[in-house]
Amino acid sequence: MNPLVEFDGVMYQLELSQARSIAIALTFDQKQPNHFGVDKAQAKAIEGDGFVGDTRRGGSCNVQSISMVPHCNGTHTETVQHIVDRTVPVGDALSSSLTSCYVLSVTPESAKNCQESYHPNLEDFDYVITRSALEEQLSAADLDLMGAIAIRTLPNDLSKQSRVYGSEEQPPFFTTEAIEWLSQSNIHHLLVDFPSIDKMYDEGQLHNHHIYWNVPAGSHELTDTTLVHRTITEMVFINDDITDGLYWLNLQIPHFQLDAAPSRPVLYPLTDVTELEGGEVDGINNYE
Repeated sequence: MNPLVEFDGVMYQLELSQARSIAIALTFDQKQPNHFGVDKAQAKAIEGDGFVGDTRRGGSCNVQSISMVPHCNGTHTETVQHIVDRTVPVGDALSSSLTSCYVLSVTPESAKNCQESYHPNLEDFDYVITRSALEEQLSAADLDLMGAIAIRTLPNDLSKQSRVYGSEEQPPFFTTEAIEWLSQSNIHHLLVDFPSIDKMYDEGQLHNHHIYWNVPAGSHELTDTTLVHRTITEMVFINDDITDGLYWLNLQIPHFQLDAAPSRPVLYPLTDVTELEGGEVDGINNYE
């Protein structure tokens, strides 16, 4: 049975059997995406006192310890704690695990041709996602209805699932105007298929993060107007057969008391059932 949800006056059925994860599968010690040159995510069998946690080596069961950097080793979700002193755990970030989500594809633009800005600077080799590119595909009024937005950059090749970002492979990022436009909306969750909404080498300012969470530039303090309910999910991969448009999002996050954790965003397609004929449903729910 598939539940019904109401969105902007239209009734939809969640197609639970067609759920699609947009997390990058993390294969430990093998090819995997990487940002800032950190060590690969690693998994190692526990050993000690005659026990080995590997059945291939004679152990009775498999028991592994893992080592990783959530911000740099794959799909992850972060809270405002990423840029402030106060504790705002990612494991406590969700008031609801389900929300509306718009998938939007956009082609980053060369900074050489860009009329928008970024702080501290734009350089000719930068590629940016502009406000004008976002507004061409989604109005501010429609964005305001969404609980989340997921950005897919074009071209969208499979190498994103194991790309090593660095000085020779710098990812795109948002212009100041683009992140201001997103920040002024009602969205709770921003999902992107690149490692950071800020420029990779930005002198450590994370200016876009500050705008998105409404934290004064250069500050590490929460204020009464800080948008602590918001999350950012980075390094997703949205396969080409997931078309642009409206979905329902299940953002799955472990209960880590940290600023970031590996995550698994899942998209559910929707079917317009304004005039549903027969069949059973679990009920009608409303999610922001």
